Amino acid sequence: MLHSEKERAEYSISELAREFDVTPRAIRFYETEGLLAPRRDGQRRIYTPRDRTRLKLTLRGKRLGLTLSEIRDLIDMYEPGRDERPQLERFLNVLLQHRAALERQREDIEAQLAEIAAFEKRTRKQLGTGKRS
Repeated sequence: MLHSEKERAEYSISELAREFDVTPRAIRFYETEGLLAPRRDGQRRIYTPRDRTRLKLTLRGKRLGLTLSEIRDLIDMYEPGRDERPQLERFLNVLLQHRAALERQREDIEAQLAEIAAFEKRTRKQLGTGKRS
């Protein structure tokens, strides 16, 4: 991205959609969820650099698997020029909780795969010996 693009004062919904490879509908959804707050010029939405940053952070949070509520809480804590430590500590806590949930899911998936493998083995054995249940 060119440095001059970052210094722009406003963006249209189609510009942001193109830049972040999302649909305008997704951007409107994030607005409805309170993550973005563009100003209006009639029917036209005008997004500020703040909205652009919030959209970028929202999409990053979604890629990490965070809920919109978690993302909103983290973004709302951010205040330029303020001590970032509380936000960073909260973010770390959310990441740790999310990691723990994913690890539990992985354990559950691995247990299910092992059970499937056992049934598969038993079924193949029954098929090989001609036994039918």
